Amino acid sequence: MTAAAARTPRSLPGRRIVLADAEILTRHAAAWLLNRALGTPGRIAICLSGGNTPRPVYALLAQSPYRDCFPWDRVHWFWGDERCVPPDHPRSNFAMVRAALLDHVPVPPTHIHPIAAADGPARGAAAYETELKRFYGADVLAADRPLFAATLLGLGEDGHTASLFPGAAALRERMHWAAGVPEAKPEARVTLTYPALDSSAAVAFLASGAAKRPVLERLTRGDDLPAAHIRPAGRITWLLDRDAAP
Repeated sequence: MTAAAARTPRSLPGRRIVLADAEILTRHAAAWLLNRALGTPGRIAICLSGGNTPRPVYALLAQSPYRDCFPWDRVHWFWGDERCVPPDHPRSNFAMVRAALLDHVPVPPTHIHPIAAADGPARGAAAYETELKRFYGADVLAADRPLFAATLLGLGEDGHTASLFPGAAALRERMHWAAGVPEAKPEARVTLTYPALDSSAAVAFLASGAAKRPVLERLTRGDDLPAAHIRPAGRITWLLDRDAAP
């Protein structure tokens, strides 16, 4: 069965918020994450995206007033995908978030859960699934108990999100929470799968710049792209700047 057969794409589902420019989008995304964290009681899991668009969001969270009121002691940090490179590699999503955010805020080290993708796509995916299940406390995701309180996702110009690329075998995964993407270039990757990403109380897609407008137009038309198949337990919010908005 193809991914399209398993999940019919929807035309840019969820709420769309168009901001004047990338700077305002950054502030709005930081406030979105802060509000999700403050509004969720107890222990919180947040799933982060790599890429250039969320980098300034993470840097902003490390500054006042966000830094001063974020519940750092309650939040656990996870990643939606990772390249199969060492954790200090310039192309590592973990290294980017650490440099922009985690090195500058009082996060307990045990609350940081990077993907050990340097071990290779298969071993990295298996280890991360084990880590996610340990944190969640169960081997099966319950519809009424999302794994993540908030998930940030990016959008590639080909319609991929996390490392769910068009044509990748990981698109068809319905049992495992993480999967290797050996076909990704220039490095193999590890990605969360649809079941894990869907287990989110709220999802925000971030897209900025005119280069993202064509793919957003395709999503608006209902084209069969990986990002169109995200079905979270909660609401999807699209945070776009004017250059990207269809």
